[in-house]
Amino acid sequence: MEEGIRAGLGRLRDLPIKELRARYCDVFGAPPKTTNKHHLVRRIAWQVQVEIAGDLPERAWARAAEIADEGVLNGRVDGVRHAVSKRKRKRFDWRLPVPGTELSRVYRDRRILVQVVAGGFEYEGQRYRSLSAVARQVTGTRWNGLVFFGLAKRGETLTGKRPKRAGKDRRAA
Repeated sequence: MEEGIRAGLGRLRDLPIKELRARYCDVFGAPPKTTNKHHLVRRIAWQVQVEIAGDLPERAWARAAEIADEGVLNGRVDGVRHAVSKRKRKRFDWRLPVPGTELSRVYRDRRILVQVVAGGFEYEGQRYRSLSAVARQVTGTRWNGLVFFGLAKRGETLTGKRPKRAGKDRRAA
């Protein structure tokens, strides 16, 4: 019996999404609300196993209902999403200088001076939230502010590493 279940599940994984949706309708009597293939396969597989081997014991269903009644599951209570109190911490960017630092750069024969202040940057009496905004004001085009002022290299991330590019092997070059 177990081999029959495994073979049936293997065939499910190979079905195209259109056929999976049709099979779902046959099994549950209603069209699925999702097009996620993995989810459809799992739901259909569960129901096929229930039909072949039987459902969970009543005691297991009662315990599951008890656990669900006890509280929040994945941030949801009674099917409604509630805010879970996770405080988002701002990541500290080690590349940014401390307030009071003055950044300088020559751009098209013009010296650009930017003062680092608490919560932003000051350039020609204007406050900006990011160095990129200052670089855009100076050049008229989009720039990575850290790269523009020489605080980071092009392509460098917050961790200091360059992201790996998919499909390219750097060793083969």
